[in-house]
Amino acid sequence: MGMSTGGSGGATPQINVTPLIDVLLVLLIIFMVITPLKPSRFEAKVPSEPKDVVQQQAKPNPLTLVIAINRDTKAITLNNEPYGDVTDPEKLQDKLRAVFAEREKNGVIREGTNEVEKTIFIKAPKSVRYGDVVKVIDAAKSVGASPIGLQIDDLSE
Repeated sequence: MGMSTGGSGGATPQINVTPLIDVLLVLLIIFMVITPLKPSRFEAKVPSEPKDVVQQQAKPNPLTLVIAINRDTKAITLNNEPYGDVTDPEKLQDKLRAVFAEREKNGVIREGTNEVEKTIFIKAPKSVRYGDVVKVIDAAKSVGASPIGLQIDDLSE
């Protein structure tokens, strides 16, 4: 019994696909079992209207510091008190230094930490130039304010 290999001189390799099909079927079954477990929709809970007609006025936190920039005059206010303008924020920096020194002296600390409360919010309309807002942020950072939050004053424009 002689075997002839033909003219190519070697055996031709063939892939056994049976184990590959077995693995594919196992993966298919796993995905079919897992698919019903994933959530089919996202539910958002929207707060309902208050049942009381009386509007409750929320009192602002006395420790909150809000720096507002006027769109027209570029004036700076700290908690609705004027403190210079964007071109010269030195008056604002002096007031912030005094506030932070008083808080440090009185032991006013940020909730959950042992750091002095130095949180500031900067409120500016979209129409104020970016550079002007950055000047105010730099002025607040230079006196040690951290963290600094940004608020958009006029969402309608």
